[in-house]
This record gives sequence, C-alpha cells and structure tokens, in this order.
Amino acid sequence: MNGWRLLLTRPADENTALTATLAEAGIFSSAFPLLEIEAMPVSVAQRSQVLGLDQYCAVIVVSKPAARLGLDLIRRFWPQPPLQGWFSVGAATAQILESHGLSVTCPAVGDDSEALLQMPQLRAAINRPDARVLIMRGEGGRELLSERLTELGASVEYLELYRRSLPEYPAGALSHEIREHRLNGLVVSSGQGFEHLRQLAGEDWPQLSRMALFVPSPRVAEMAKATGARNVVDCRGASAAALLAALREYPAPAL
Repeated sequence: MNGWRLLLTRPADENTALTATLAEAGIFSSAFPLLEIEAMPVSVAQRSQVLGLDQYCAVIVVSKPAARLGLDLIRRFWPQPPLQGWFSVGAATAQILESHGLSVTCPAVGDDSEALLQMPQLRAAINRPDARVLIMRGEGGRELLSERLTELGASVEYLELYRRSLPEYPAGALSHEIREHRLNGLVVSSGQGFEHLRQLAGEDWPQLSRMALFVPSPRVAEMAKATGARNVVDCRGASAAALLAALREYPAPAL
C-alpha cells in the first residue's frame, strides 16, 4: 500500500488532517487544494429558516463546512439547537455536530446521498403528512437528496452557507506538482473537486486521465469516466478510512 504517492485536493485544512493520517500508514501525499471555502452572507430568508428550525422534522447536513458554519449561525438564535432528527452524509460531519450535543444519524457504510436515503431512520422522520426537511449545504450540489425526498412526500428547503471556488494557480501548476513529487494517484472528495481538477488540468488532461483517480461515490465516478478517466476507483466514501480501504485493495503502479 505504501507504494502510493497521492495528490490530495481537499480544502487546505482538511488536507492537513488527511496528510497526517496517510503518513501514519506509510503513504506519501502532496497537498494541492482545489476547493476554497467562502462563507456566504446571511440573508433575511436564511435568518427566517434558522428561527423556524424547530418546524423541520429532519435537518440534513451534507459536509463539514456546512456543519461548522451552520452551527455558528444557529448559535446566534438558539441557545440549544432543537432536537428533531439530525442527519449527516458522512461520519466526520456527524462528529462535528455531535460535539455540540446533537444526536446525529449517518450511514455506517458509504458517505453519499444514496446511502443516507436508504436509512430507515430518515424515512421514519419524514413519514408524516406535513414533513419539512432542511438541507444545510454549500451553494449547489446534492440535488439527488432533494429529488428523492420530494418523491417520498417531503417538502425540502436548502440553507446554503458557503461557496466553493478554485484557488488561483499558474498555468501548468498541477502537472508540475505531479511530476515534481512523482505522484501516481489523484484523490478528489466531491463532484466539484473533480470538476476543478479537470478544469485546472486543461490540455494536460488526456495524460492525467490515465492516472489512478480515487473518488467518493458512484456519481463522481461516472462524471470522471465521462471525461475519459481510465482508472477510476470508487472509495464509497470521502473519509480517510474509506480511502485507506481502497488503497489496500488496489496495488500501486510501478514508478
């Protein structure tokens, strides 16, 4: 497993933790953030959603930034968040919420919308005539959650808390990073992370598309394959544990 030399593309603070975890397992990694998190100003509509938080039968938090920023916003209006059903897509997001006294349900396997939608606890929470669900997220994304919950009879609203942008890099910086550190694998944690990878690669994408690409879900795997990626590994989760499991299963190519 320690033959892998990986490019990590998460936001800078998340790369730091993942780099340390991989190093403990003997895996070299190079941090190259392709997502920058920018908190959005709070609108009148968002303020109203938070003030009426107890009117939702379920609150779904889809990412760690959404958890942190959402809790900061909620604390402005609620000494203690309401205790309706709280759900998260991944365990790391759940840990942030639980550290603030919330009881959170998340999938035991698979850090994705599909796994969450299969959970009986979520279906039980929305099994009522007037079911309202609030999804805390960044700008755009996770449309599958809204579509499926609506099909199940729930009314879904979004509380969008941040934007994700591509940090500025000089031309050729991505390929230079890969060559400089003799990397043999690319890791993305979201669909937008992959889109930024593809965008920054530019004319070098045909060459980079031959590298092993570790992705968090079947949806992102399909996105990557549609652009010509030839060696896509679905980790079925964005956590460090999911990545490590995939690295154990797939041998590193010879350098």
